[in-house]
Amino acid sequence: MATQISKPTSLASRGSAPSASPVVVEPVTTRRQRKQFFELPWRLYKGNPNWIPPLRTNQKELLGFKKHPFYIRNKIQTFLATRDGVPCGRIAAIVNFDHTDRYRDNLGFFGFYESEDDPAIAAPLFDAARQWLSAQGLPTMRGPNNPSLNYEAGLLIDGFDTPPSFMMTYGQTYYQRLFEDYGFRKAQDLYAYWGHSDMLATLDKKLEFVSGEAKSRFGISVRSMDKKRFDQEVKMYLELYNRALVATWGFVPMSDEEIRHMAKGLKSLIEPELTCVAEVDGKVVGGVFCLLDYNSRIKEIDGRLFPFGFLKLITKRRQIKRIRAIATTVVPEYQKWGVGLVVLSGLLPKAMAWGVEEAEFSWVLESNDLSRRSLEKGGAKRIKTFRLYDIGDPLPER
Repeated sequence: MATQISKPTSLASRGSAPSASPVVVEPVTTRRQRKQFFELPWRLYKGNPNWIPPLRTNQKELLGFKKHPFYIRNKIQTFLATRDGVPCGRIAAIVNFDHTDRYRDNLGFFGFYESEDDPAIAAPLFDAARQWLSAQGLPTMRGPNNPSLNYEAGLLIDGFDTPPSFMMTYGQTYYQRLFEDYGFRKAQDLYAYWGHSDMLATLDKKLEFVSGEAKSRFGISVRSMDKKRFDQEVKMYLELYNRALVATWGFVPMSDEEIRHMAKGLKSLIEPELTCVAEVDGKVVGGVFCLLDYNSRIKEIDGRLFPFGFLKLITKRRQIKRIRAIATTVVPEYQKWGVGLVVLSGLLPKAMAWGVEEAEFSWVLESNDLSRRSLEKGGAKRIKTFRLYDIGDPLPER
């Protein structure tokens, strides 16, 4: 059912005069609507040098427009806002059954939000997502998650002057105002930290000491991922990721199908030299892997991998001198003992041999004091903040 908002007088004080033309929000059901939903960001960010288009095939999968293992169990409904027949906003409502089973709450999710700067567009989009989730028995809504914390998440609220790193989100500067004027409240912030190779000269010697002590105490050995067993190694790391983050705020482990799917997608993008695995008595207890920041190349190919974009993406990779450290993961029984510093120390000489000049560590939860303190003691600078928002019952009157 379409929703029309023609004169939202309760919104007029939010900084944007209501349009004479009504905003119509409809669930996306047709091929044409899917195309309009998908292509909207290209129009909204036209001329913005810092926006990076998504990898098109990957984005269609995450939207549920193509097959993706996240939706074997979970559900998504996308909504498109139009004015005078022209797309002007979009949102997705997401039911994550793995989350509700794990946390026993009534929390639904939203993501993939984009819109023009107008509360008369934003409000009915948020309303539509909340109404759909309420019908699923989930009156509280959190996001943006695209579609979960295991993929892209958070609304950028500072750091708009530089492009995002690979697999991180971007957004319009006015989104925070639209969200908070509607009634969203902060749930948690996610941080991106940045470091340059020049900072290594001033690295805190205490970190090196802690790393050495942990390595000696537990008999830790470090190695890169094995090229000969690379499929199994990538899968191993993702399983380690599931184990290591089990107590993390809002975390839901990836399913076996998701692990296999992600491992297949990452295989051609991971450089074994930019990984480090920590073992004790032959058992993996921690690891870190970094991805080259492919975003400048993704922008060049406009997100199209086929027919030739993939080759442009992966050839001459040693020319890329910026990396993103996706996650430094340590199994729970070895956390808080400096094992994370051990794997980062093991990664460092390999990164220097590659010629890495810059690294982004993202994302790091605001509540993850251990990781934040370690990065800050190492001299890393916080450069971007991404925010997750919550909103609950009841729906506001319009």
